[in-house]
Amino acid sequence: MRPPVEADIDHARICNCSICHKRGALNFRVPNDALTLHTPLSELTLYEWGSFTAKDYFCPHCGILAFRRPAALTRGERAQGQTEFDGWAVNLRCLDGFDTDNIPVRHIPGRDIAFDA
Repeated sequence: MRPPVEADIDHARICNCSICHKRGALNFRVPNDALTLHTPLSELTLYEWGSFTAKDYFCPHCGILAFRRPAALTRGERAQGQTEFDGWAVNLRCLDGFDTDNIPVRHIPGRDIAFDA
């Protein structure tokens, strides 16, 4: 069986928006073909919030958020030159055998993002 994530994981992302802060996930972004789903999306629970462009997928049995589709960029982020990401944010804490204790962390200022009206 193919592993759930095939990537050279060199950092984790920690976002300080209210939901990410409370969730405590350590995310790493991977392209679409680097994530192998062993459970179909249709069997997971979907939650959308904020701009309703992010898609958080939860296990309906244990409630864990193992991966998500990141939100679309806001007009302000695009104006700053950020590029759209089309892939998955994987919660590194959900990868069996992956040591999260010594990985470099990038802090994402999510609480400062103003969603487009």
